[in-house]
Parts: sequence; C-alpha cells; structure tokens
Amino acid sequence: MVLAAAAVACGCFPARAQEAPFDLPAERVLLFAGVDLWRNGGFLHGGLVWSPNGLDREGFAAKVLVGGGRYHYLSGATDIAGAVALVSAMPGWRFKRGSAELTVNAGLDVQRHRLDPDDPGNRLRGRHVGLRVSADLWWEPVASAMTSASASFSTIGDGYWTRAAAGWRFFNRLYFGPEALALGDDSYRQWRLGLHATALKVGETEWSASAGYVEDSDGRSGLYGRIGMLARR
Repeated sequence: MVLAAAAVACGCFPARAQEAPFDLPAERVLLFAGVDLWRNGGFLHGGLVWSPNGLDREGFAAKVLVGGGRYHYLSGATDIAGAVALVSAMPGWRFKRGSAELTVNAGLDVQRHRLDPDDPGNRLRGRHVGLRVSADLWWEPVASAMTSASASFSTIGDGYWTRAAAGWRFFNRLYFGPEALALGDDSYRQWRLGLHATALKVGETEWSASAGYVEDSDGRSGLYGRIGMLARR
C-alpha cells in the first residue's frame, strides 16, 4: 500500500561515462520530476540532487524529493482508496569508478496516508516519520550499452522499491531495453516487467519513459506507464 511513496524515492539518473574537465564549469544541481500510473494508482513527484563538487564527479550528493498520489488496495473484500504525501531529505555520497557510478543516500522520510473508507487495521494511516535508505547504480560497460540497478527501503511500513534495467544506444539519442521492478511493503507486493527508453535529450532536458505489465498481491494485473524528466544546472 505504500507503493506510491516508495516508487518515487529511488531513481537512477543517467551518468556520463567520463568526468567533466575541471577547467569547465561543473553542473551541481539535478532537477527531476515524473509521473507513474497504473489502473489502481498514480503518483507525481519532483525534487533535486545537489552535488557541490559537480554532478559528474565523486563526492557529496544530497537528494530532496516531494510527491503525492492516490492508490487502491483490498482490505478483505473492501476496496480502500488511499491518498499519500511524501517528503524525503537524504544526504549521501557518489562513488565513481571508470564508467560505473554508485550513489548512496540515507535520511529523513515523512509520509501521510489518508484512507477512504477508514481502515483501522492499516498501520500506515496517518502521519509517520522514519528513515529511508537508497542506492542507485549506473554502469556503461561499453559506449553503446548501459545497465542500472536501484533500491530504496523505508522503515515506514517496511516499504521497498527495486528496479533493474539494461539498454542499448539507438540513433545516438537514447537507451532502449528491458526493465523489471519489485515494490511493496509489509502487507502488499507488486511486480512489473516492461520496456524503457532513457536519456532522450531535448534541449536542456533529458526524458525517460517506460511501459509494461504489472501484477500485485491482491490478484490484480494490468499495464503501467511512467514518464520522467531531468535537467542539470
């Protein structure tokens, strides 16, 4: 049931294979936003990553994100509609080794869940403060291919979000390939399998999108879609 909150809290942003030359101004702020939809829920999010040494260099990387959305789940035979708001602030560190980049963040996680009708048996109802830990890996084994893996875990409801993806460079414009996701909490699980397009540069922004099949522990299935945008400053 916390899947909407978990889905935003982790994301692997396209890395550049080589560090920016030190004689050029370093981009230090990454702005991002996105939407995630399927027939039983939807979520909007936005935020930023601040790296004082530069986004393409090893060092401190702080992530701040906010989001909100709606979701449905089954409590017995009753369909419950939930609304969630999320704020998270996580200092962290970016590690770089050749064309591989790993960013690890940990920090404050604040969530508020409203349920209609009320579900007293759901311990996520109301406002909660906890700890969130996330890790994002991006690796370009060759110039024409990428792999990524991301994971996020929250002490609020034992929420988790994981994603693995691979892609190949097409038209020197974007990466395209398969992705797999698993997400949920202590009372709900969801699995996704689909295709993604990543790092399509349009002006000063980069876009990503994915779509595929989703199935959950309530016995529901269908299609999902996601669109994301980022900009470096």
